[in-house]
Amino acid sequence: MKKLYFTRHGQTVWNVENKICGETDIELTEKGHEQAKEVGELIAQRKLPIDEILYSPLIRAKETARHISEITGIPMREEIRLKEQCFGKYEGTARNGEEFKKDKANFINSYDGGETMLKLAHRIYSLLDELKEDEKTYLIVAHNGISRVINSYFYDMKNEEFAAFGIKNCEILEFDL
Repeated sequence: MKKLYFTRHGQTVWNVENKICGETDIELTEKGHEQAKEVGELIAQRKLPIDEILYSPLIRAKETARHISEITGIPMREEIRLKEQCFGKYEGTARNGEEFKKDKANFINSYDGGETMLKLAHRIYSLLDELKEDEKTYLIVAHNGISRVINSYFYDMKNEEFAAFGIKNCEILEFDL
């Protein structure tokens, strides 16, 4: 069975400050660069059979992918559909804000100028459908919101589970494609 691998970008200042990054282009911290190198080493040590790295165009994902590629030798390619969801008026606000939690449970909410969960899911699901037909094994380097949608592609989730799902910086998920 073919696999799909996913990792979230390394730590950013807004992760440390518990702020919603969304599509705001925030750079990695020094720790974030180290996490990216460590996940590259882990991939190399485990000899994961990855043919190509697809990464979000946002700098935090691009830099994470670059570190992984340099360590493993796996070629990398930008994939625009992996860009994080735009959270509109919530960009840069507290991740655990009550208003955001409430609005996030409504999958057709665009957060006053952002992107709805349904539109996000559409673009990620279409990418995954394409990758399923491809012969290659991919590592996706993207964002927490993207991990949530990818997980929902493979596993049934209740709305509350979907809204609460998240992974740590540079954690690796593995899926049967």
